[in-house]
Amino acid sequence: MLLDHDRLGTPLRIGLGTIATLVVVFLLAPIVFITLLSFGSSPWLIFPPPGWTLQWYREMWADPGWLLAMWNSTKVALIVTFLSVVLGFLTSLALVRGKFRGRAVLRGFFITPMVLPVVVLAVALYAMCLKLGLNGTLTGFVIGHLVIALPFSIITLCNALEGYDFALEEAALICGASPWQVKWRVTLPALRLSLFAAAVFSFLVSWDEVVVSIFMATPGMETLPVRIWSALRQDLSPVIAAVSTVLIGITLLFMLLASFFRKDQDGQ
Repeated sequence: MLLDHDRLGTPLRIGLGTIATLVVVFLLAPIVFITLLSFGSSPWLIFPPPGWTLQWYREMWADPGWLLAMWNSTKVALIVTFLSVVLGFLTSLALVRGKFRGRAVLRGFFITPMVLPVVVLAVALYAMCLKLGLNGTLTGFVIGHLVIALPFSIITLCNALEGYDFALEEAALICGASPWQVKWRVTLPALRLSLFAAAVFSFLVSWDEVVVSIFMATPGMETLPVRIWSALRQDLSPVIAAVSTVLIGITLLFMLLASFFRKDQDGQ
């Protein structure tokens, strides 16, 4: 019976491995293509490239428009990350530990931006910010991106708090710690991995957001994805591929940091 099981299991493992490999290739092929195009010597997006050059990266770093858009994206993403983690942590505490009615409904309400069509959400945010005079401002961008990033933070931290042993806090209180000391020295250190994950998700969601940013952007304030979208409508310069490669690189960097941080915590 064991031999029959092994004979049946080997083809199954090979088949599943083949399917997994094909899926990975399908997902990574566009990323590989755009990265190779960013080093191509052709002034057009031609694959395979006739030669290799770093010209498009030099043009990207020499263009103040690209640098300003990159700085705007970084600035918005950092502010959104901070606010998303802080508000997400406080909201998660209320949803998990609160003793009020309608917690499940409220939790579903916070997740609504994840299931609502992004275009609908973008139009609503645009109308609200236009009414308040925030369209094209840093505050308007932060509000728009925060609405999208906050659900990721809340979900991550709610799941962490549901598996957290609150007896640790009770023990700290019995030992004489104040409620604020308990949160600072016990709860936050115990949830540092989840807090870091929430920060990574929030940063990447804000960094890559394009639909809401298009509605919020003005000539004086645009993020990097909006700049890429505008450049695509004008021409197909390989500079766009270079900027896209930078976006991919930063995203991969954050994912690697999250992976190393998780391994470090598991090792402890």
